[in-house]
Formats: sequence, C-alpha cells, structure tokens
Amino acid sequence: MRQLWVVSLGTIPYADALELQRSVAAQRISGEVAEDVLLLMEHPPVVTLGRSTKNANLTASPELLKARGVELFEVERGGDVTFHGPGQLVGYPIMRTDDVLDFVRTMERAIVAALGETGLTGRSREAEGRDYTGVWIDDRKVASIGVHLSRGVSSHGFAVNVTNDLQPFSWVVPCGLPAVRMTSLAAEGSNDELACFRRRMAHRFCEAFGRRQRLVTPERLAACAPEPVGTLST
Repeated sequence: MRQLWVVSLGTIPYADALELQRSVAAQRISGEVAEDVLLLMEHPPVVTLGRSTKNANLTASPELLKARGVELFEVERGGDVTFHGPGQLVGYPIMRTDDVLDFVRTMERAIVAALGETGLTGRSREAEGRDYTGVWIDDRKVASIGVHLSRGVSSHGFAVNVTNDLQPFSWVVPCGLPAVRMTSLAAEGSNDELACFRRRMAHRFCEAFGRRQRLVTPERLAACAPEPVGTLST
C-alpha cells in the first residue's frame, strides 16, 4: 500500500498556503517529493474566487471585506466563490491523478465517512450535476470541493465547516448557488472540535484512497526527506 504524507499546519495565511501548495505540487511533478501529500490547515478569514466565479456571486464589496479584515484572492481552482475562516478544516491534496471526476467523488466519500463517525449523515449530490459538488446534510452544504490539475498533479481541495461562524457566507453566494444553506458540524449538533475532526478526516481520506497514512512535519516535507512522527487515531 502506498503512503500518503499527512502534514498538519495549524492556522496559516491563505497566501502562504497558496505558495506552499504550488511549491509542493511542482516538487511532486518533478519527483523531488516522492509521495502524494495531504496538507491540513485553517485560514484566517478569506474569500476565494474560483475559475467559474461570476461577479454577482460576490455580494460584499472588496472594500467592505477589507474593512472587516477579510482577504480576497482569485485562484486557479475549479468552482465558484467560497469563504474560509477559523474553525473550518481545509485540506489540500497534492496527488497524482488521471481522473479528476473520480478524484473528487473519492474526496466526497471520505468526508461522508468522517461525518458518519460524528453521528452525522452526509451525502453527495453528484446526480444533480457538478454545481452540487461537495457534501451535504439533507439540503444543507457542509463541505465544498474545488480542485486544480496541472500535469497530472492536483492542488486546492476541500473545506469542511466544523465550528466556524457561518455568517460570513452571507457575503458571497456560496459555490454560485443562490438558494444554498451552509451548515457546520457544530450547527448540526456535533461536539467534535477541529483537532478531533482533523484526525477523523485524515484517517478516512487515506482509507478512501487506499493509502497508508504517514504523518510528516512541515520541516521534513520542506527537506523532501520525511520520517514517521506518529500515527493519527480516532
């Protein structure tokens, strides 16, 4: 079974995360990083605009966002506009894949499985079209997915609302769906804190992709010579 290097980074600014994942993706393409990588983190408040974003889906002005301490980025991932903030688990899989659709569906299954461990029933809405990519609890969206593929290596990824404030989603039309209702684990009654759910998510992500988990420190990742530093458990 191949490894998946799992790197937990805490809270880091979005610009730093963007630079990091682009660097790791380039190293994965070149072979300097020998295994696929899953970067797990939180971000300070930020709105990101994917390739499919329509101007009308950013309902707050850039000036208002700035006044509220929210950064704004246009990025190369698929999908529309979304919000990231403290209490939300963000995962960036830097992985080789030749089937983007299967890659996204596997991520959805991993998130559904992790939610199941908390007692929540998530679901994919793939039959309703790509606009409904992500994971839902009934008709409420709990996780968003948007990826970018370059030379067979993915970047960007998923965001699961755990304990984050949902009010900032009112500043955007999340994922370009006007009627969407966002939710979180906390809003659905789960007691999981982010650190606990991060462990569940890492385990289920590796399981869904048929990988053996290997925890790697950011320093080891940077040196491209990781060594085991423990095993995540739920």
